[in-house]
Amino acid sequence: MASSLEWLSDGSLRIAGTTPLAAIADDPLLRERYAALAQACLHPDRPGADASISIGDDLAQRGRCPWLQRDASCLKNGGRTCPAIDGDNRELAILDGGPSWVLHPSDAAAALVALDAMLELSGPGGSRDVTAADFFVLPTERLDRETVLHDGERVQAVRLPAASAGGRQQFIAVRDASGMVLVSLAAARRTDGEVRLVLGSVSPRPYRVYNSIEEETTTGGLDEDTIEGLAERALLDAEPLSQNGFKIELAAGLLRDAIRALAAP
Repeated sequence: MASSLEWLSDGSLRIAGTTPLAAIADDPLLRERYAALAQACLHPDRPGADASISIGDDLAQRGRCPWLQRDASCLKNGGRTCPAIDGDNRELAILDGGPSWVLHPSDAAAALVALDAMLELSGPGGSRDVTAADFFVLPTERLDRETVLHDGERVQAVRLPAASAGGRQQFIAVRDASGMVLVSLAAARRTDGEVRLVLGSVSPRPYRVYNSIEEETTTGGLDEDTIEGLAERALLDAEPLSQNGFKIELAAGLLRDAIRALAAP
């Protein structure tokens, strides 16, 4: 398994796409340098999920939606309507939603966006690189897929830059009684002072908050009113469905805690 994690001379890390999430979570040096990713890989995002799944397959999963899993007629599988609008929508998106409110199921995805990861893709047409942030597509862009992968393409490797190593990092999640992740957050303050705040389980993609909020977090010395205001501003675009409005406060709570920690001296 050692060959799956390649530490390069410039301090960056290349993770083979076939590397299991469990191996990423268990590697001591990776846990030290890229804690947010190790923590995100530690526990799968939903009951019954398999930690032996590879990082590449984890990122390439179909969206998480109870209607899609039930093979109900919906926009994602060729139907004409989204049954979640008037039906079970508790676990679905509150940001970037419509016309489908599907979620991307990977916890690792939020951490990779927060760590400015690059993904190496390979397929019949050759190889290409895309940023983790650009790997995911919204339902407004296409309904048949959740990522930019073409037919026959796969995630060959994940590259983590040296600039994202160390600093203050964490991945935190709020789960329901069954273990399902309701809202998660990957937060990082790099050694150069830059901050990343990326929410998971609230959108069809990892949801990075406004850059202005990240920049204000770097100033430090924030009082509680300012922290509260930043968390509220990060969620101004939220449009919850009938059963998932509670996710707004869960996300705000995670953001407040992370901003407070990252802004501390």
